[in-house]
Amino acid sequence: MEVSHITKIQLNLAIVRRCKTEEKSRKQNVMRELRIQKLCLNICVGESGDRLTRAAKVLEQLTGQQPVFSKARYTVRSFGIRRNEKIAVHCTVRGPKAEEILEKGLKVREYELSRDNFSKNGNFGFGIQEHIDLGIKYDPSIGIYGMDFYIVLGRPGFNVSKRKRKCSRIGSKHRINQDEAMKWFQQKYDGILLPGKKKK
Repeated sequence: MEVSHITKIQLNLAIVRRCKTEEKSRKQNVMRELRIQKLCLNICVGESGDRLTRAAKVLEQLTGQQPVFSKARYTVRSFGIRRNEKIAVHCTVRGPKAEEILEKGLKVREYELSRDNFSKNGNFGFGIQEHIDLGIKYDPSIGIYGMDFYIVLGRPGFNVSKRKRKCSRIGSKHRINQDEAMKWFQQKYDGILLPGKKKK
């Protein structure tokens, strides 16, 4: 009789634990989940001409998309840059392709990012020195280029601030902060956060 009584208690405890776990899973709001809105890849050459067109080929090979050229805003004589001169090339990637390219970039960095890489709005960025580390075959006619990765994170419902009709603001509680972005990076990619530079 005592044994059957103990087993009943154990069963009741198991049911209670199961109910608690189900309640916790229900409390997790799907609208709060973080996701990659877009990935921006940028190669800044600092001059127009053949080097810039070769950099555009690198981005085209990596993304399979047509990159866009960026122009200089100001004239900088010390660098030999004129206003409205094409000096950089960038490309915006979204969806599964963005996740795939980001995975390659983080693998090059060995999944290590500094706290300074994350902004207050929950976005983050980093750079790599050689594009061939991403799995692109080396071409002597193109050379080797470094590039910057910029990742914009978002939540479901962020489009209310960008739509044309009935545009509205994102609530303060629904916005992404720096700590949430760092936690997402650690959980999704098993990333390592290095201490940032001490501000004076």
